[in-house]
Amino acid sequence: QVQLVESGGGLVQAGGSLRLSCAASGRTFSGAAMGWFRQAPGKEREFVATIAWGGGSTYLARSVKGRFTIFRDKAENTGYLQMTNLKPEDTAVYYCAASRRFTDSSWRDDEYESWGQGTQVTVSS
Repeated sequence: QVQLVESGGGLVQAGGSLRLSCAASGRTFSGAAMGWFRQAPGKEREFVATIAWGGGSTYLARSVKGRFTIFRDKAENTGYLQMTNLKPEDTAVYYCAASRRFTDSSWRDDEYESWGQGTQVTVSS
């Protein structure tokens, strides 16, 4: 099983930017997809973005499209979530996750087998 460690969270003002990282270890990350999800207090975990590790195809939630970018560095076994024009409603714990496949259902959290511990993102107004 692959281990995932997120980093890069923090406190930022509305309109600011952050880049989250997700480092995969334990074995070479040959998983088919890496996804990002978030969970705000009192709310269910929601999909943010996913990327096909091999081909680089991406899919982003409508709420972040145009503001967030997902990409990966295969040589470094690391995935990234670049967040710009952040809004207070983006405040949440962000989790990265790994899946053995990239499909039309890769927005579902039950498609992912491995999860990181999460990193807090707080956007002040």
